[in-house]
This record gives sequence, C-alpha cells and structure tokens, in this order.
Amino acid sequence: QVQLVESGGGLVQPGGSLRLSCVASGSIFRFVATGWYRRAPGKQRELVALITDGGSTNYVDSVKGRFTISRDNAKNTVYLQMNSLQPEDTAVYYCHGLSTISSHYWGQGTQVTVSS
Repeated sequence: QVQLVESGGGLVQPGGSLRLSCVASGSIFRFVATGWYRRAPGKQRELVALITDGGSTNYVDSVKGRFTISRDNAKNTVYLQMNSLQPEDTAVYYCHGLSTISSHYWGQGTQVTVSS
C-alpha cells in the first residue's frame, strides 16, 4: 500500500515562494504520473501540475512560468516549487499518484494561503 504525505504549505505574502513536498511511503516507480491538485474555497478541484514517469510535465495555464513540478525517485518525493504566489493561489493542495494499474492515491492535503 502506498501512502502520500504532503508538507511545505503555509502563509506567504503575495509575490513570495513556497515549495511543497510529497513523500510516498512506497516506490513512486509504481506511478505512471504524479501531480498536484488544488481546491480553493467554493471552487472545484483542479489539476495544477503533472509529471509523468518519463519526465514530461504539464501545467494549468494560470501557473505556467511560476510553478515547477519535479520528482526525485531516489527519495520517493515529488516537489512543487511555487514562485510569484498570488492570492488566487490560496487553496488546499493535494498530491496525487496514478499507478500502473490505474489506481489513484491521494495525500491528505496541505494549506497554502497567500495574503498580505
């Protein structure tokens, strides 16, 4: 069984940066793709960034040029570097993994609040 644990959220001023981490208890080689989703108050969950096992990445338009997703297979960790944060980035951020047999794994979420 694989478990995902996020960390790195917090309160930051507009224009600031945060780095989220997601550690998998099992090998993330089992994942064909890992990603970060977010859910803002009153809004639907959206995919923010995705990285495949081949290293391809994809981002929602609103974060392109500001956020970077990466993975360290040796550490079973996926990162989301978030720069130039804006109030509209405020949300609970969730780590997600899609396994080779199409099973979905979710972390518990970490709160990111961007406010002055």
